[in-house]
Amino acid sequence: MIEVKKKSRIALLEDDLAYAETIQEWFSEANYEVDHFVTGLDFLRKFPNSQYDLCIFDWALSDMEGPDVMVSIKLRSNKVPPIVFLTGRSEEDDIVRVIESGADDYIVKPASRKLIMARINALLRRTQTEHNTETVCNFGNLKIDTKQRIVLLDGEEVKLTDKELDLAWYFLKNEGVLLSRTHLMQVVWGSSADIETRKVDVHVSHLRTKLKLTPEFGWKLTSIYQQGYRLEKVE
Repeated sequence: MIEVKKKSRIALLEDDLAYAETIQEWFSEANYEVDHFVTGLDFLRKFPNSQYDLCIFDWALSDMEGPDVMVSIKLRSNKVPPIVFLTGRSEEDDIVRVIESGADDYIVKPASRKLIMARINALLRRTQTEHNTETVCNFGNLKIDTKQRIVLLDGEEVKLTDKELDLAWYFLKNEGVLLSRTHLMQVVWGSSADIETRKVDVHVSHLRTKLKLTPEFGWKLTSIYQQGYRLEKVE
């Protein structure tokens, strides 16, 4: 009996339709199966029920940024496929930002077919035998195990809902950054800004209480009028 090798599935997030068509042709000719998405929210809606071997993201999309889409799927699943950024942004700070946030590779446009295929093929080969490892993030008196979905405050487990944990992790990873309600809805909930954002306020209130995000415990989770929230450490 001859074993038929299963096609690798790739998710392509690219809002330039002409460029996306070219990339799809290249991968189809190389015997890959490609699903194309134009917006971040379209991809996020499909992702939970799809199994991709690799994702290719553009940076600038019409509704949200590629790095935020990446963070959102990492919040949603412990089994995230390799993620490659294929984008025109070439600043060193941009590359460092996405690599540190969990991207596996970064290719600057314009890139040749030969280069893109070589990088993608190498990454797929490298990850075929790799497994996701446990990820534990320490933030002072707070520790989040993103694989076991556990939060510890001063060594004691705190019971959080899934969304509360995702929101806590995102705040802690973006300490000092002002995050709008709309942005939080997109990244944490994978929902458009049209959906009411009151749920963000409710979840923030719960986090402030459960994780003691108050000055006497070394944190300050501040509501900025008509802008959003900022989590900061307090000395």
